[in-house]
Amino acid sequence: MSMVRSDDDKPVNHQSGHMELMNLLPLGMDSDAILADTIHYHSRMLGRRTLYKQEHFLYKALVHATRDRLMERWIETSNKLELSHGKRACYLSLEFLMGRLLRNALLNLDITNETREALDRLGIQLEDIHQQEHDAGLGNGGLGRLAACFLDSCATLGLPVTGYGIRYEFGMFRQRLENGRQMEEPDSWLREGYPWEIERIERARIIKFGGRVTRIKDSLGNLHIDWVDTHDVLAVPYDLPIPGYKNDVVNTLRLWSAAATDEFDLEEFNAGSYTDAVAAKNEAENITMVLYPNAETENGRELRLRQQYFLASASLQDILHDWVRLNGTDFKCFSDKHCFQLNDTHPAIAVPELMRLLMDQHGLGWDAAWQITTSTMAYTNHTLLPEALETWSVAMFEHLLPRVLEIIFEINARFLSEVSHRWPGDLDILRRMSLIQETPEKVIRMAYLAIVGSFSVNGVAELHSRLLKQGLFSDFAALWPEKFNNKTNGVTQRRWLAGCNPDLASLISGHIGSEWVTNLDLLEKLRPLADDRVFQNEWRAVKQANKARLAANIESKTRLVVDPVMLFDVQVKRIHEYKRQLLNVLHAVHLYDRIQRGDGDQLPPRVIIIGGKSAPGYEMAKNVIKLINNVAAVINTDPAMNGRLQLVFYPDYNVSGMELICPAADLSEQISTAGKEASGTGNMKFMMNGAVTIGTLDGANVEILEAVGEENFFLFGLTVDEIPALQEVYDPQAIIDADKDFRRVMRLLDNGHFNRFEPAVLNDVIAAIRDPQDPWMTAADFRSFIDTQEAVGNAYQDQQGWTRMSILNVAASGRFSTDRTMREYNQDIWQLELVSTEAP
Repeated sequence: MSMVRSDDDKPVNHQSGHMELMNLLPLGMDSDAILADTIHYHSRMLGRRTLYKQEHFLYKALVHATRDRLMERWIETSNKLELSHGKRACYLSLEFLMGRLLRNALLNLDITNETREALDRLGIQLEDIHQQEHDAGLGNGGLGRLAACFLDSCATLGLPVTGYGIRYEFGMFRQRLENGRQMEEPDSWLREGYPWEIERIERARIIKFGGRVTRIKDSLGNLHIDWVDTHDVLAVPYDLPIPGYKNDVVNTLRLWSAAATDEFDLEEFNAGSYTDAVAAKNEAENITMVLYPNAETENGRELRLRQQYFLASASLQDILHDWVRLNGTDFKCFSDKHCFQLNDTHPAIAVPELMRLLMDQHGLGWDAAWQITTSTMAYTNHTLLPEALETWSVAMFEHLLPRVLEIIFEINARFLSEVSHRWPGDLDILRRMSLIQETPEKVIRMAYLAIVGSFSVNGVAELHSRLLKQGLFSDFAALWPEKFNNKTNGVTQRRWLAGCNPDLASLISGHIGSEWVTNLDLLEKLRPLADDRVFQNEWRAVKQANKARLAANIESKTRLVVDPVMLFDVQVKRIHEYKRQLLNVLHAVHLYDRIQRGDGDQLPPRVIIIGGKSAPGYEMAKNVIKLINNVAAVINTDPAMNGRLQLVFYPDYNVSGMELICPAADLSEQISTAGKEASGTGNMKFMMNGAVTIGTLDGANVEILEAVGEENFFLFGLTVDEIPALQEVYDPQAIIDADKDFRRVMRLLDNGHFNRFEPAVLNDVIAAIRDPQDPWMTAADFRSFIDTQEAVGNAYQDQQGWTRMSILNVAASGRFSTDRTMREYNQDIWQLELVSTEAP
C-alpha cells in the first residue's frame, strides 16, 4: 500500500481519504506535454507575457516542468525506501560541486530530444536555455565534484544514498583578473533564485554552540548530562533531486542553511538599536554564508569549525529523527540500517556528535552508543599532505563545543588504553597516535578521530591507499589492518561524456551501441576501430569541432583568438604548488625561448591552456597565477609566436568551463609531484574524452597508465620511491647550472623579461624554484618534463598515430567510472539493497 507524507511528517494512508494523489495521472514525457507545462509555468507562475530567446524566466519555467517529472519519481523512490525498511547510506560532505543541473536531468529522464523539439516550436534553442543556468559552485575542486559524481552513480545504480551538505549563500568565489592577479568576487549563485530546490522548513533542526555542561543525578542516582545556556542556530534543509539514468530512481541531496531561532529583536529595534536588533540573525546566517572562509584568521578558523559541526549535527539529528519516528527509541537495529560515509576529514566531528546525540538525547550508555557509532561511520581520506589534515585547538572546541570536547577526551582515553595494551610501555606511540597533539597549543587531530570512530578507512587510488598505510597512518594500519581499503575514484560518464561531449557520444553509440552510458567497460569495443581510417577521420572531426567551440569561448572570455588547429595542451585544476602549474609555465618559457632563438621550426603549433583558482589566502598560488599571466602577456603579443605558441589563463574556471574544455583537449597535464596527489579526477575526464595524458606516477595516473599502456601515455618525472633520497641532497641551483635549457629559462625570469614594469613582483616564485627545501621538486623534474614534451610534439605531428592514441584512451577508460567506484563502496562498506524498480 502506497503512503505519502502529510504536513506534520507522519505517514498518511492513501485509502484514508485525506489524500487524492492516487488520482493524479503521470505527466507526459512527449514534446507536447513539456511545451504545455513550460508555457504554463512561464505565464501563470512567473507572470511573463512574452518569450525571449535568452531569458532567465524561460529557463525557470523549463526547470519547473522538468522538476515536476522528477517529483513523481522522487516521491515514488521515497515511498519504496520507507516501505522496504532497507539500509541506507548517508554521504556527508562539506562540498558538492554540482554545476548546472538541467542538461543532466533531461539526459537522465531521457527527454532531451523531446525538450529540444518543444523549444524549437518556440523558435528557441535548448543550448540557449542551458546557458541561463548558474553553476551551483558549492565546492572548491575535485572533492566536491567527486561527491556530485558519486550521487549520480548511486541514483543510476539504484543505491539508496542521501547526500548531506551545506547550502552556501555564496559558493566558490568568482575569479577576476586584475593586471594578472587573482581577485575574488562573491559568487551570488542564488541571486535569481534556485528553482531546483525545495525548502523543507518542517524538518529544521536546532544546532547548539557555546554554553556549558551540567551534571545532575536524579532520585534514582542516574546521571543526567545537559548542555545548557547555548547560542542556538536553526538548520533549515533544502532538497535537490538526484535522478538516476532512465531508471525512475530519484535520490536526495539535502543542503542545510543556517537561520536564527529568533530573527528579530523588536525591543532592541524600538529602542533604536537597529544593528543589535538583527545581530542574532546575521551571526547565525554567517555559518552558511561562504564556502571555506579564510582560515588565516582566528575568526575564519572558528567559522570553519562552526560549519563542520553545523553540517554533522543537523544531518545526524535528521537521520535519528526519522529512526525514532518509525521505530521509537529502540536502537538495537540502527547500525544494521545506516552507514555514514565521511567525505574527507571535514565531517569527522560526526563521530563525537553521534555519541552525544545517542547518549544525551536518546539515553544510551557509552558502550551501546560507541558500538553504534563505530559500526556506522566510514571515513574516506583524500590527501597525503600532513598539513591538509585538519586540526582544531582544544581551546576553540572548549569555547564552541564544550560537550563535544568532553566526548572526544573520553574517546581518546579509551583509545589510548587500547593502544597501551597493544604496545605496552611505548610512550612514543601513545604520543604519535593520541587524538590530542600535545603542542604548545593543544590541538585535536580530526583525521585520527575519524579513523578511531570508523569501521572502514579508504584511500582513493591504489598508490594513495598504499602510502596512507605505509606513511601517514602507518600506526593505525598496524593496529587495525582490517579497517584499511582502497576505492579508486571515478567520474560519471553521464555528465563527462554523454552530456558534455554529445557529438563524440553519438559517434561512439553509432558504432558500438549506447549501453556504455551505464556500463563504461563496453568502451573496450572501440579498440578494433582505433586503426580504422574512416573512423579516425570522424573522430578527428568531432575533436576539431569541440576545439572550435572552446576557441570561441576563450575569445569571448579573454579576447584572445586561438586557432583550433593548434595542439591544445591543457592543465585546469585548483592552483596549488603540488599540482605544479609552475612546471608547466617553465615549459612555456622554454618553448618561447626556442622559437625566439630560431630553434622552433620542428615544434607543432601549441596553445597551453591553464585554468584554476587559488584559495584566497594562499599567496604563493596567487603568485603563480600572476606569473602565468605575465608570461602569457609576453608570448601572446610577440609576433614571432603568432600561429606557433600561445599561453592562455582560462579565467573563472568552473564545472561548466570544464564541460567545454575536456572535450577539446588534446593533451592532459597531470604533473603533480609523485606521492602528493591522492587520486585526481580531471585526469579521468580528459581520458574519457580522448585526451592523451602527460603525467607522473602519482595518484590515479598509475592506474590510467596501467589501463592504457605505456605507448599511449607520456610518463615523466621522479617516482615516489626516488624522491626521499634526492631530498637529502637536493640542490636545485646545481640542476639549473647543469642544464643549458634550464639556464636560459631562469635567465629570462631573473632578468625581469616577464615583469619589466613590475620589479621584483615574481621574486617569490623564482626563489621557490631554487629552494633546496622545495617539497614539490620542480627543478628536479624539469629536464624529464621538457624531454617528454618534446616527444609529445613529435607524436602530435603524426595525426593518425595521435588519433589512434586518443581512441585507445577512451576505450581504456571504463574502470574510471564512478559506477564501478560505487559498486565497490557498496560491496565492501555499505552493503545496501538496490531500490526496487517495481511499483510500491
